[in-house]
Amino acid sequence: MERIVCILIGYACGLFQTSYLLGKLYHTDIRQHGSGNAGTTNAFRTLGRKAGALTLLGDILKCVIAVLIATAVFKNRCPEILPLLKIYTAAGSVLGHNFPFYMGFKGGKGIAASAGMMLAFDYRIFLIGLAVFAALFLAFHYVSLCSLSCYVVALVCMIIFGQLGHYGMDQPHRTEMYLVMTFLTVMAFWRHHENIKRLLAGNERKIFLSSSKKGQEQ
Repeated sequence: MERIVCILIGYACGLFQTSYLLGKLYHTDIRQHGSGNAGTTNAFRTLGRKAGALTLLGDILKCVIAVLIATAVFKNRCPEILPLLKIYTAAGSVLGHNFPFYMGFKGGKGIAASAGMMLAFDYRIFLIGLAVFAALFLAFHYVSLCSLSCYVVALVCMIIFGQLGHYGMDQPHRTEMYLVMTFLTVMAFWRHHENIKRLLAGNERKIFLSSSKKGQEQ
């Protein structure tokens, strides 16, 4: 029951579609421009760098807030499985972001929300992921490659830290946590299947922060 409640808390918070709401301020439905994706990269491309940064911040914070709410609800009730419940909450937030019911289940790809998950769950994983993202972005400028690489790194780090006993849960609950994270990783790859095809074909679009080297990526 606790798991279902956490997923629902996460999903409710994930419904806050930052790029879609910002688009309304520009009298633009972001889903009808660029990649058609209601996420950070398309906001950056369609609405500009300021809107892209705000989208990134908003999508990270909604997952952090969801995890904080779930933590407040269950920290005294279920302290022995709190890390697992945090992951379920984050999974709900990513699902709410990716599949918002009021937008016909057409949302984003869940990467910024997943960054919020890593930040709220274990800041060490967030910092490692941030370093990996920055290094790959500076080297290749493919946001999709950076994002998917961070997901794999986060999964590996979670398993390593978990097996070292950092999360204080027994093996069955740790395994369950790894499975939820594996599900999120697989979903991220599925949501980026077109990007993966373009990466393999060598025609994925790059994105640059410098105005003199603007590129675009879906």
